[in-house]
Formats: sequence, C-alpha cells, structure tokens
Amino acid sequence: MLAADGLTVAVFACGFDVTYPSSHDGLFTEIARSGLLVSELPPGTSPNRSRFLVRNRTIAALTRGTVVVEAARRSGAISTARHARDLRRAVMVVPGPVTSVASVGCHVLLREWGEAVCVTDTSEVLDLVGLVGDDLAPEKRGPVLDRDRLDPVTRDVLEAIPARGGAGAARIAVTAGVDLDTALAGLGALSAGGFVERCTKGWKLRRRPPDS
Repeated sequence: MLAADGLTVAVFACGFDVTYPSSHDGLFTEIARSGLLVSELPPGTSPNRSRFLVRNRTIAALTRGTVVVEAARRSGAISTARHARDLRRAVMVVPGPVTSVASVGCHVLLREWGEAVCVTDTSEVLDLVGLVGDDLAPEKRGPVLDRDRLDPVTRDVLEAIPARGGAGAARIAVTAGVDLDTALAGLGALSAGGFVERCTKGWKLRRRPPDS
C-alpha cells in the first residue's frame, strides 16, 4: 500500500512505540507518517505469542473482510480468518498450487468452511466488501473467437469438417445433421470468412483460420 500511495495500517502485537522486529524501524516510521499504527496494548509492552493472537482479532475487527493469500495448516492467517468469521466479516481465500505448503491452509478454509469464498483478483474482493450494487465483479469470460460469432448451424457445418484431409459436401451435411443445401450455404459462408477452402476431396479447414 505504501508503494501505491494508499493508506497503510499496521497492527502491533506490542506497544505501538516498540519496534518489532527492529529491522522494520524505517518501515514503521513511514507508516506512522502516512498511515496508522494500531495496538490494543499499552506503550512499552513487549510482544509474545498470546499477544500475536490478540493482534489477529484486532486485524479482523478493523476490516469488512479478510483475504487469506497464503497460509500453512496452522498459522496466524488462519487465526485471523477464524476471528473474521466469528465477527461475521467476509472471509476470502486465494487458492494456490496443491503442492505448496504455503497454500495448505487456504485449501482447508475452502474445503471445510462453508463461509470462505474463493477470490482471484481485487474486483472479486470488492464484490464482497464493497458497496452493494456499485462494486460488482465483472463476469469472467474467455476471449471471443471469430467462430463464436457464427450462427449455430454454420458452426455445426464447420465442426463436421475433418481436422485432417477433406470431405465432400454430402458427407459434411450428414455429419452436421443438415440437408445438402444448408451444408452448401454454410460452406460458402465459411469459405468467405476464411475458415475453409476447396480441395481435391471437396472441402478442408484452412491451415490458418481467422481465430489463429
């Protein structure tokens, strides 16, 4: 968020005046300048295991939803997701490779929690935590190919042409389940569109159809 000039909030498992780990002193200074440092603990408090668990609850409570990007089977991310669920916040999970230890926890959430939702980009996150009706994620679609624009009958004629070699119009008509006149009309349209060409056997697919 700092790199994107966004608002960054750091939640501490210690007093906000305690730098932990110490190597992040510069980072915390920058967050304090442009964002916010948050802690439930009084100044001067040192971090320990139980305080990290408290911090996870605070993280969940501060947001409309929690996105688990990577998580081991037992991890702080799972703890945060559990708090978010208990607080009736949205729990979102980014799936990963099934061979990755860092994604085991993500897949457990998706498999065992009915409330966890799979997300793959920011639009899907906003769809769950944004304003109703304003932040709907667009429907994901594959690329629209030239053959997708063909009418169903012409597409059936195209699919009836062998992948290798060629075939006569009568054979293509039988395979496509249409009469000969319909097959001839479809072959004419396909030829004009660059999908097929004539050959010694009748008709064949062009080596480089429009979709390529």
